Amino acid sequence: MFTLKLLEKNVLPDAAIRKGIRNLLKMRLDSLYSEWLDDEQDAFTKMVELLRKDAIAVEADKANEQHYELPPVFFEKVLGPYLKYSSGYWKNSNDLAGSEKEMLELSVSRAQLQDGQKILELGCGWGSLTTYMAEKYPNAKITAVSNSAPQKQFIDAKLQKKNLNNVEVITADVTHFETEEKFDRVVSVEMFEHMRNYQQLLAKINHWLVDDGKLFVHIFAHHKYTYLFEVNDETDWMAKYFFTGGIMPSNHLFFYFNDDLVVKNHWLIDGRHYSKTLEAWLEKMTTQKSVIYPILEETYGKENARKWWVYWRTFFMACSELFAYNKGHEWMVNHYLFTKK
Repeated sequence: MFTLKLLEKNVLPDAAIRKGIRNLLKMRLDSLYSEWLDDEQDAFTKMVELLRKDAIAVEADKANEQHYELPPVFFEKVLGPYLKYSSGYWKNSNDLAGSEKEMLELSVSRAQLQDGQKILELGCGWGSLTTYMAEKYPNAKITAVSNSAPQKQFIDAKLQKKNLNNVEVITADVTHFETEEKFDRVVSVEMFEHMRNYQQLLAKINHWLVDDGKLFVHIFAHHKYTYLFEVNDETDWMAKYFFTGGIMPSNHLFFYFNDDLVVKNHWLIDGRHYSKTLEAWLEKMTTQKSVIYPILEETYGKENARKWWVYWRTFFMACSELFAYNKGHEWMVNHYLFTKK
């Protein structure tokens, strides 16, 4: 098993890093299995109770800082043309751009979006879904919420350049965001992993929906276990540097938070789609080192650039190995469509 100090020196070959990652994944699964062995349902029930007592989100500012303190140009170099910072769908695609578009189209189809609707997007990232919806549904009224001011500035500029005027981007923490507007659809892509108290969150969303409104959620999950990302030792590197306060939900977790909204449809997407997306990001980052390394120097300081070059590459490798584990059947992407009770 490699140590962080050895990792930071940038002397380990990718094959060794990946082997270490797979070992850590096996350790995680063995630990979860032993914790849940005696009574799986009891362990799961205790987790649900814990989440119901928690805040809607914990350390949201820290998690936001970990991913978005880098300037947009980093993500423009690493991600695809839609700047989709989440899984692509490679069923009919051979490149990153195609996989982004295919997942965006799959998402709006499953969300049952239509032109003319009022749509609220929670956690809009760099605006991939926001812009896609704005172009596809020119008569829709879209409100996009991000807790990052630089993201709002970036998306506003992008919308202006494309001459799209059917979107309002709001900078707000979803846990404190309030509105008296009612929406036909609420959509969220990879934001619920940063939430904890789904009962309170879904109650808020229920209030924002019209009577026949629907919520669409894209989230990654483990097929069986729900667990929190917590820092206990050096092996919790992901929780410390990239996913503070995060959660790995299980595929069936949301079925236990049906006080206000209920799951109407549920789809599973093989984790290898996400792994392939991450490998594409990793390749773009690696092949553009001469461009990306100065960005890291500017952001983290020259003395820390090497460490963060390794950290970001290892982050992509770690996530790729996770979603590829057990042929994509261990960790995967879930889509949910909720309706009012």
